[in-house]
Amino acid sequence: MAEKLKVSPATLSFHFKTLSHAGLIENRQDGRFVIYSANFEVMNGMVDYLTENCCGGNADACKTSRKKC
Repeated sequence: MAEKLKVSPATLSFHFKTLSHAGLIENRQDGRFVIYSANFEVMNGMVDYLTENCCGGNADACKTSRKKC
């Protein structure tokens, strides 16, 4: 992922650690590797909160166009 995103592995690890502390991702140790996975329940809760509180309850107001990678 670090190579694809063009960031150093240490930078990626820093951000993953922050997301993990926020509960947005979970991690598990596999030998010398750390495997990260999304915590969709927490992510969905965050999106619901943001939609309700930042978009005035109008989900369409939160939609943005996205470029495909």
